[in-house]
Amino acid sequence: MTTAQEPANGNRVLVVDDEQALTRALAINLRARGWQVVTAADGRGALDAAAREHPDVVLLDLGLPDMDGVEVIEGLRGWTTVPIIVLSARVGSDDKVEALDAGADDYVTKPFGMDELLARLRAARRRAAPLDGEPAIVTAGELTIDLARKKVSRSGADVRLTPTEWHLLEVLVRNAGRLVSRQQLLREVWGPQYESETGYLRVYSAQLRRKLEPDPSRPRHIITEPGMGYRFEP
Repeated sequence: MTTAQEPANGNRVLVVDDEQALTRALAINLRARGWQVVTAADGRGALDAAAREHPDVVLLDLGLPDMDGVEVIEGLRGWTTVPIIVLSARVGSDDKVEALDAGADDYVTKPFGMDELLARLRAARRRAAPLDGEPAIVTAGELTIDLARKKVSRSGADVRLTPTEWHLLEVLVRNAGRLVSRQQLLREVWGPQYESETGYLRVYSAQLRRKLEPDPSRPRHIITEPGMGYRFEP
């Protein structure tokens, strides 16, 4: 079971923990500080929520009722580079090493202070920001795409995209000029279990064209390569 605030581009955190009181306290504190909060109480819910909501950071407890947190890390790392901060009462170095080797970015031992956790979240977001040499703002005709702030404008006016539309556009823009296969797009945007759902791409690419292209019937930026994938042309 998952819950979420109204989706919006910005700081979105997925909190995965089966301790309801802790999850509720974290959600209240994080929302008060401007974070969009998604919650999940088990590993399967976490994987589903990550594929659907595309969080900017994941806070993950290792002791989940249906699977070990390390399995969740491995499941996420199969298709996303989202920063993962482990929250755990396990203090042994072996547990930390296993989680970090599986792909976690940081490890916070319970109990922890809120100020420390917020600092870890900010650091995780900084590390996930565009690398030096990778443009944070991409201009394509009338479009201005701000990868760091997750915003798009057309002729100076903001364009409202759903989280899924944004994530699809982001993957294409980060690979501008290169063909991105259908399987890669489905894996990165929806998750590995959706690699055969090519209809999703047709629907969402059409929605993006209606919002972003001067003439959606003759797209200049979001190009379909029949039978292969899609390409973004600046």
